[in-house]
Amino acid sequence: MQAFTHLTSGVMPLDRANVDTDAIIPKQFLKSIKRVGFGPYLFDDWRYLDRGEPDCDCSQRPINTAFVLNQPQYQHAKILLTRENFGCGSSREHAPWALTDYGFQVIIAPSYADIFYNNCFKNGLLPIILESSTIDNLFVDAYKGSELTIDLALQQIITQTGEIIPFFLDENRKFRLINGLDDIGLSLQQADKIRAYEAERAQRAPWVFSID
Repeated sequence: MQAFTHLTSGVMPLDRANVDTDAIIPKQFLKSIKRVGFGPYLFDDWRYLDRGEPDCDCSQRPINTAFVLNQPQYQHAKILLTRENFGCGSSREHAPWALTDYGFQVIIAPSYADIFYNNCFKNGLLPIILESSTIDNLFVDAYKGSELTIDLALQQIITQTGEIIPFFLDENRKFRLINGLDDIGLSLQQADKIRAYEAERAQRAPWVFSID
């Protein structure tokens, strides 16, 4: 998992509440578990005028020009700004896969569905929680094309005018993001202890490790 420390980027304003995981990545794309290749299908039902299918050539599909992701000024944004209860619905981990594969590294919202929120940290995506009034102000700036700087170490958002907006993040999750550690990477940090335990266990109970 790629480490996250600092980001300056434009912001894509998705002014919708209760965006569920089926809207983020529709169910027909869930057959793959490769974690990559989902970016072209992000927000598929809103982004295109036809129904997408796995492995289809999205470059040939008719797009919905009214949808914010298709508007040129937002297409390279790495920060997604949205409303409350983002990521609700089913618990599919494909949702953060699609967001990160598209290129988003940060989401800013007033609240998230719990499972989606946890899945973000497992996939290197930083979900920031701010008050709704602060979100309102950021939407105004986003529509003007303003950039934001995210400093994870200091847990701060810095606007283009120099305003500093602090955000809270659990220290364990912060450590994982800064060091690029998913669940497996976190376990591998204890590899020496695991090997020592297995060696001691093999001496103490060799029959457990015998192969007939």
